[in-house]
Amino acid sequence: MNFSSKLIEEGVNAFSSLPGIGKKTALRLVLHLLKQEKDITESFAEALLKMRSNIKHCKTCHNLSDSETCEICLDLRRDKEVICVVESIRDIMAIEETGQYRGKYHVLGGVINPLEGISPADLQIGSLLQRVDADQVKEIIMAISPTIEGDTTIFYISKQLKNRSVKISTIARGISFGGELEYADELTLGRSIVARVPYRKGSE
Repeated sequence: MNFSSKLIEEGVNAFSSLPGIGKKTALRLVLHLLKQEKDITESFAEALLKMRSNIKHCKTCHNLSDSETCEICLDLRRDKEVICVVESIRDIMAIEETGQYRGKYHVLGGVINPLEGISPADLQIGSLLQRVDADQVKEIIMAISPTIEGDTTIFYISKQLKNRSVKISTIARGISFGGELEYADELTLGRSIVARVPYRKGSE
């Protein structure tokens, strides 16, 4: 793609570095911004800079937040005795869209994957165990994508919780094995949360 302006080329390269955006789409976005009033483009850039500079991770559940503790953790109407464990922040957004869950969350930050060098120590498992003890949690819902790595992670966490009086359940397998949680439709995901089942280790 040939550009008449180095500045436009730099803008296109910046947009096309985002996931799912190719050069042609990036060019359309750049040209759209150039058609807008200058203050609109400046507000757009300022919003991105402000977000990047001020966003925080919740000290309790590791969700993204404007403050040290996210709104979900601060919401007294939600059941703190039930924690839904997810891989990523996007999974929280997907589950919240269903409107079927009123407990708290815990973001692991991924799943155990030795091939990619991700061990239990790289995930937020230790802080989960601390929450179980501190908040007298009664149930842990493992809302983790049904993959080999996901099942390995569920198995590992269940072993760590073995001596604690907490119920461990997994979302119902309305989510296909090998599928990504964030791409599940709202109805299927919502039903999977409601119809969660007790977790049983393979050896049992």
